[in-house]
Amino acid sequence: MRGCHVCKLPGRVLGVRVLRFSLAVILVLLLVAGALTTLLPNIKEDKLLMLRREMKSQDRPAQEAFTLIMQTYNRTDLLLRLLNHYQAVPHLHKVIVVWNNIGEKGPDELWNSLGPHPVPVIFKQQSANRMRNRLQVFPELETNAVLVVDDDTLISAQDLVFAFSVWQQFPDQIVGFVPRKHVSTSSGLYSYGGFELQTPGFGSGDQYSMVLIGASFFNRKYLELFQRQPAAVHALIDETQNCDDIVMNFIIAKHIGKTSGVFVKPVNMNNLEKETNGGYSGMWHRAEHFLQRSYCLNKLVHIYDSMPLKYSNILISQFGFPYANHKSKM
Repeated sequence: MRGCHVCKLPGRVLGVRVLRFSLAVILVLLLVAGALTTLLPNIKEDKLLMLRREMKSQDRPAQEAFTLIMQTYNRTDLLLRLLNHYQAVPHLHKVIVVWNNIGEKGPDELWNSLGPHPVPVIFKQQSANRMRNRLQVFPELETNAVLVVDDDTLISAQDLVFAFSVWQQFPDQIVGFVPRKHVSTSSGLYSYGGFELQTPGFGSGDQYSMVLIGASFFNRKYLELFQRQPAAVHALIDETQNCDDIVMNFIIAKHIGKTSGVFVKPVNMNNLEKETNGGYSGMWHRAEHFLQRSYCLNKLVHIYDSMPLKYSNILISQFGFPYANHKSKM
């Protein structure tokens, strides 16, 4: 019996050692698990991190993105095509559609039914069909940079990304794709036109003094400044259903004391007016269009008691920029 008892003793000792080893392993695992748990954020910390991310995402659009404002009238088919195109443009934060079809429901439901869309589109119903509706201070506007595009204009994503990068270097000016000029006539009045007009006092080289806002970037602060202009300015725009872009050039040139805009040469920008089924032609087709523009120039000079517009011959191109004395006609 003693011999048998002595024979079983080593097994018991070994079992005790295994048990102690297992307990030690479990204890180590518990300690490690506890240490890892302390490294995980608690609920309050997690909420704080989420709040910081939200604040950061809200700050980012103001500096690194832009809002597209597009005013439309009787071009729903073309509008939907353009909205689809601009959805793919980098840095686009939001689209605001100024719906000037008074008494007609906007295409909100149709647009949303074709979603989801990466960039939100907000339709703003208007109470009157005014050209200056697009220059409101919309509460949905959260970015510093505003891109205004006419509802018959298709601009490539490449052109927009490049122009936005240029605007970030010139945030106090209009940066756009369509330059125009004013010239003084022998009678002392001003005339409106393009590069083909001769600028008195300048030699060779094309000049411009305005960049039209129908395809341009500018700072949202100028929307607020526009709203504070004399009532006579707003009345002039309503009277002609024209010239809001000339007014913006006057305002900006007067505000900054230099050329109102910077001309960026587009690579791929197209007018799609002939492709719409709405039957509405742009105002530039009117026989009196350029006469109205000249009329506006002279009225604004009278209202402001000055001519703030200044000439520039700077063209910025994606393929070798900047340079002057360009010969391209738009």
